[in-house]
Amino acid sequence: MKLIPTDDKDINKRLDVFMAERGNITRSASQKLLKDGLVKVNGNVIAKSYKTKLGDVVEFDIPDAVESENVPQNIDIDIVYEDEYLLVVNKPRGMVVHPAAGNPDNTLVNALLYHCGDSLSGINGVIRPGIVHRIDKDTSGLLVVAKNDIAHVSLAEQIKSHSFDRFYEAVCCGRFKEMTGTIDAPIGRHPKDRKKMAIVSDGRYAVTHYETITEFDGFSHMKFKLETGRTHQIRVHTSSKGHPIVGDRLYGARDKLGIEGQCLHAKTISFIHPITNKLMSFDSELPDYFKAILSKLRTK
Repeated sequence: MKLIPTDDKDINKRLDVFMAERGNITRSASQKLLKDGLVKVNGNVIAKSYKTKLGDVVEFDIPDAVESENVPQNIDIDIVYEDEYLLVVNKPRGMVVHPAAGNPDNTLVNALLYHCGDSLSGINGVIRPGIVHRIDKDTSGLLVVAKNDIAHVSLAEQIKSHSFDRFYEAVCCGRFKEMTGTIDAPIGRHPKDRKKMAIVSDGRYAVTHYETITEFDGFSHMKFKLETGRTHQIRVHTSSKGHPIVGDRLYGARDKLGIEGQCLHAKTISFIHPITNKLMSFDSELPDYFKAILSKLRTK
């Protein structure tokens, strides 16, 4: 049970923000506790819209993690790095990160449950243990997985504060007007197509930095740095500029160059190790499907 008194720095804060900052849990975990009615202020269950006042005492308890119903599966995964606190995985194209409708098994979570046993963070719930951030099914590349809640909180906070660096490479249709630039446009659920995200005025803050690596006839090999990590962020932002990622039919790409799904690879990640405080940087080689597209463009 956590009992946390407010002080003069906590006046008029959203309750989920206060809990995340002072309770050493993620924002999503605090929001779930509020939704489930497991948070009290001065002894009373409180609405999630409550703003803290000086002298409040916020009380909550994090329930024990429920044993996962997902089945451990002996699936080969490319583990780039592993210690007792976290691991870095190079996810192949076509693998779903965690179970969902239509993809109940053969996911990265199923593979992790087999590899790690019960040594995975439970903060995000039973459906996706250990998953700090995710990449789409048809996006390949690096992601970090937390083995305990301390590591999970630290890594999630680094992502929130934009100190967790993520670099992607992609092949896009057409050529960007500027060789380098920044796309700053809020992203939310598409108002008509629930499978898609879109740039919407009331969406969440989203920023993508880009750099052209090589220009081809009608295509561009691009590098992207995420400042934020919204769902489908790079795919939505590139499409909004008229340069959807090759193969990404969902966001308007007409050219597939022999692949189904977007030509997008999470190539590099850098973060501070949650226990040792050392800078950890990992870079992955472009996968074969990506190299094949570049080779095809060079000979066009």
